[in-house]
Amino acid sequence: MKRDPPADTREDFPHLLEIQTRWADNDAYGHVNNVVYFAYFDTIINRFLIDAGLDIHGAVIGVCVESQCRFLQSLAFPGRVEAGMRVFKLGKSSVTYQIGIFGGDGGLAALGSFTHVFVDGKSRRPVPMPASLREALEKISRAG
Repeated sequence: MKRDPPADTREDFPHLLEIQTRWADNDAYGHVNNVVYFAYFDTIINRFLIDAGLDIHGAVIGVCVESQCRFLQSLAFPGRVEAGMRVFKLGKSSVTYQIGIFGGDGGLAALGSFTHVFVDGKSRRPVPMPASLREALEKISRAG
């Protein structure tokens, strides 16, 4: 069954971050290895959380409970990619992000999702996310 590629563009993602590819990102096939896309996801998400004021080593932390990626075109070093992020679903203690990875030609190279559950840093039990973080996430929500 053939699936049509998503029609998402940079404009569909309210938060953007440029990321430089690295020599080590390429694999033996000459393109960015699939696991590196997940590192790009971590990079844009955690940069956003830090900028929103979350102490990622503090009393409340986000832990990944699910992630996935649909690969659409190859990327390679040297190059720059742009990661775009939006909130797909916002709960009391969880958030599901959608992340678009765009290549130098502007096309969507990968589309992924990543779900964080915010937990107490010591007990690892779910807790409501801080109000200031929730406010920042609402600003990049698909619904917002």
